[in-house]
Amino acid sequence: RPQGRHTPAAQYNLAYCYKNGTEVDHDYVEAVRLYRRVADQGHTGAQYNLAHCYQNGTGVNQDYAE
Repeated sequence: RPQGRHTPAAQYNLAYCYKNGTEVDHDYVEAVRLYRRVADQGHTGAQYNLAHCYQNGTGVNQDYAE
């Protein structure tokens, strides 16, 4: 396996690609799954983007409390 493939930064970047359709098809559900995984590891960018997804209902049901 390439080194760094499963690092929080790599997973965050992949989530960003899925959310924005960069080099892959849009997949908001997969983006949220990856953002959640990385956010649970303390990645502040992922926490912010995950909150944004919940606020706007992107890939998840809209939930202001979450």
